[in-house]
Amino acid sequence: MSKLKLNDTSVEEANAFKTINLAIFGHGLVGGTLVNQIIASANTIETKQAKRFNIFCVANSKHVLLDKNGINKGWEEAILAIDKKYTIQDVISYAKTHHLDNLIAVDNTASKDFVVNYIPLVEEGFHLVSSNKIANTLDLEFYNDLRNNLKKYQKQYLYETNVGAGLPLIDTIKLLHLSGENITRIRGVFSGSLSYVFNTFSAEDKPFGEVLQTAINNGFTEPDPREDLCGNDVARKLLILARELELYNEFEDVKIQNLIPEVLRNVTALEFLKSLDKLNENYKTIKTNQESGHVLRYIGDLYGDLSDHYGGVLEVKLVSVPEGSPLGSLKGSDSIFEIYTESYGEQPLIVQGAGAGAKVTARGVFGDILRVTQKNN
Repeated sequence: MSKLKLNDTSVEEANAFKTINLAIFGHGLVGGTLVNQIIASANTIETKQAKRFNIFCVANSKHVLLDKNGINKGWEEAILAIDKKYTIQDVISYAKTHHLDNLIAVDNTASKDFVVNYIPLVEEGFHLVSSNKIANTLDLEFYNDLRNNLKKYQKQYLYETNVGAGLPLIDTIKLLHLSGENITRIRGVFSGSLSYVFNTFSAEDKPFGEVLQTAINNGFTEPDPREDLCGNDVARKLLILARELELYNEFEDVKIQNLIPEVLRNVTALEFLKSLDKLNENYKTIKTNQESGHVLRYIGDLYGDLSDHYGGVLEVKLVSVPEGSPLGSLKGSDSIFEIYTESYGEQPLIVQGAGAGAKVTARGVFGDILRVTQKNN
């Protein structure tokens, strides 16, 4: 990072702390939790790391709250009172006008439109941290263009929460790959929502629709659970891992088993939610036809010749596995990832734990922000 410039900050304070200026986009469950975590941790970070996180921007798709001295408690009410639209250039100009440096843009949206701002932000001196998976699953032309610009402007882009929320997965895979370890397969339960659904459905004598309704009531799924059941979210996560291994796959290459019956794919969300019992017979048949001692899991599976840029096979599918296996013994809404390599042989390296939830994801994003600052000390 470039040398700290002094503005309204006193010389004494600037000498004591390295100020990191954050622009946080998206302040829903994850983004709002992150902002509050940063505010709550301010004193600890200043004491232990001699750093001060200055959140000069909080924005959603319509409104932006800007304060060069940093927002604090009460920011939720302050942003609600703003009725002025903005562009990304407004945020960049604000940072320039007030001589803010050590800049990090944090994307906690799920917006395809917002990721087009990544390259302009990098060109203007921002590092990137993102829980948004879109940028890593667009076409390879954009994917490579972003990385070329990051290299050109010497900026970091961290996105550990794109797969497995707060679990240390992407960094682990990246380090194994960069160290020359030949990863031969990655498979696992990538979705906390569908982990809960199939763990519960396999363990309890309840209709599939009833289990799904419980997951909806507890907020484990999206409001329209078809966004989970269609498999696209798992497919995006699988593609992100494939690209960490430098495979040249596009989203269209992922073979996805859609869990939604065709007759319910195009009805309204309300109509679908009233039709959950129509799922029961099919999933009862699948459950009954398993081998004894087996359970159902919805997995992402990357295999093939992973040493060849074009050799990867990407599948998202419902499988039946022995209940005593690592996949089969999964509980609750945990995620699990099995990483097979030449050195580990038939015994995979396993990363397992809470793979979803706003607090866990926000903490993972916070960890990426800290890593960016550590890499640029």
